[in-house]
Amino acid sequence: MTPTASATPYPHLFAPLDLGFTTLRNRVLMGSMHTGLEDRARDFPKLAAYLAERAAGGAGLIVTGGFAPNVEGWLKPFGGKLSWPWETRPHRQLTRAVHEHGARLCLQLLHAGRYGYHPLQVAPSKVKAPINPFTPRELSARGIERQIRAFASAAARARDAGYDGVEVMGSEGYLINQFTAPRTNRRQDAWGGDAQRRMRFAVEIVRRVREACGPDFILIYRLSLLDLVEDGNAWDEILEQARAVEAAGATIINSGIGWHEARVPTIATSVPRAAFAGITARLRPHVSVPVVAVNRINMPEVAERILASGQADLVSLARPLLADPEWPNKARAGRTHAINTCIACNQACLDHIFVGKVASCLVNPRAGHETELRYVPAATPRRIAVVGAGPAGLACATVAAQRGHRVTLFEAAPRIGGQFNLAARIPGKEEFVETLRYFGHRIGETGVELRLGTLAGPDELAGYDEIVLATGIVPRRVDFPGADDPRVVGYLDILEGRVQAGPRVAVIGAGGIGFDVAEFLVQKGPSPTLDPGRWHAEWGVDLAGSGRGGLVPARPEPPAREVWLLQRSPGRPGARLGKTTGWIHRATLKAKQVRMHGGVEYLGMEAGGLRVRIEGAEQVLPVDTVVVCAGQEPRRDLYAQLQQAGVAAPVHLIGGADVAAELDAKRAIAQGSRLAAGF
Repeated sequence: MTPTASATPYPHLFAPLDLGFTTLRNRVLMGSMHTGLEDRARDFPKLAAYLAERAAGGAGLIVTGGFAPNVEGWLKPFGGKLSWPWETRPHRQLTRAVHEHGARLCLQLLHAGRYGYHPLQVAPSKVKAPINPFTPRELSARGIERQIRAFASAAARARDAGYDGVEVMGSEGYLINQFTAPRTNRRQDAWGGDAQRRMRFAVEIVRRVREACGPDFILIYRLSLLDLVEDGNAWDEILEQARAVEAAGATIINSGIGWHEARVPTIATSVPRAAFAGITARLRPHVSVPVVAVNRINMPEVAERILASGQADLVSLARPLLADPEWPNKARAGRTHAINTCIACNQACLDHIFVGKVASCLVNPRAGHETELRYVPAATPRRIAVVGAGPAGLACATVAAQRGHRVTLFEAAPRIGGQFNLAARIPGKEEFVETLRYFGHRIGETGVELRLGTLAGPDELAGYDEIVLATGIVPRRVDFPGADDPRVVGYLDILEGRVQAGPRVAVIGAGGIGFDVAEFLVQKGPSPTLDPGRWHAEWGVDLAGSGRGGLVPARPEPPAREVWLLQRSPGRPGARLGKTTGWIHRATLKAKQVRMHGGVEYLGMEAGGLRVRIEGAEQVLPVDTVVVCAGQEPRRDLYAQLQQAGVAAPVHLIGGADVAAELDAKRAIAQGSRLAAGF
């Protein structure tokens, strides 16, 4: 498994990997992501286009989203499944699409177990998941045998459909992982009790799949290296399982990190890059098959470092290939600066899946929509003016220029980015600068004429065929007695450094910006996101193998300030944050001793601080600074000027200038891109 020399700046990343019966062209594995296109055969043409674009982009091995081996294994009713003969044929369009571009394709076999969102779910024991309203039925010995046969049968059907292999999902708290962990396996028969009996289900599945599919078929086993839940697997049990599944016929062992119910973030933007590669490195000397490092590996230099240091044999890039399907080709060519980097926001991928939408990507709205959002050359090039170089304006300008339009991008500030420049200052959101680096490159690559430090008015916009206003927002003011007190400041004053907050701060407004500002205020020194060791300590992650489930007591660092986070509306602050990341922000502030209150009435500033009424009781919060994060209003003064001047060109509002709520970058980039695709 030693890489050969190559002209690429990332020789280990692009070394072929010989599996004995087949060779992967590089060490890039596109990890499994459920897109929502797997659940209906009528969506397979869209899924084929999505996979083909990633194969053409240079991935060596691709793993599909999860398909259940039977009805009991469904993630949700009528979800993706491969258990009947007639379900095989639609898959052939997926395998053809990938093979045409020289990549290998594996189907992921995922049995949800107690994570299935339906009443037919089964599990090793009758133990309800905390994230699911349904209670599973405990499998009998005969039922266990039926599940094993279903895995082997589904794998054989995958081979018939032209897949190069399967990935058996044995991690993330799904059925197989439920058997291996004492947390969910309370049995005392041949399938539970000690570690050897708990892992028997996993080993038998791998053995039967190998028997059903023969020796020349890739069999990836996704092994949970860190359960990150109480009563998870101990490290010696994990090593025993790894050696057993290798002996049973696994070709590759992929790393699984954390269960869905774990209270430790694993793939959010606040997680350091390659934060879990160390646990894969601990496994590698104990097995002879290739192992895969996973999670928050989003740039080629990170992947190359993991491979060159011997921590893993392959790297899994899941969301990074949502963000940029050309990631491998760009890396191979040394065009790292041209990569549209995954910022791990989860807003359009996981958040979409958990509410039943098709997965996409905040920085690449074409992801999952390749057949409908197409940037084809314009039939008639036009002169287009875009005002505002925040995310919406950048997306609109570069897509329009890519299609052949002549685009001028006006920005009053001395640099591009708008509110993204502020977001990048929030601890845990440092990745946001990568998006601005990407757009800066795209401006030059597509030929956009950029005019920084230019306040556009009707005269500057005369003569254009289309005018796009991406002028952003203005913060909303609050009205209470003493709101004009110099101790009351806006969030822009704090984040732009015009005002230094005192040691005790009240933040008014507990939406996304309020949480960001609170995290900014409590962080002392550099963010733990930039220091994996500090981050592991803060969240209680154990890579040394001493704690069962990979957990040790968390040691959060003391807060830099005493902070109150307040909202006028009743209920829990942060309830409307992202479905898969909101809990992380709430947990972070709780660990920093931030006091969060809903249903707050602001009675006014006085000498001792901010007087409020909470749950009917008045009190004075002894704060030195009050930071207002009470929402935004669209900035439309230029729109009014253009109307008054009688400008003939159509004027379009996008991003915050259209809808200012919560500064939704996902909506802004998608809106700008779709508008430009229609010019």
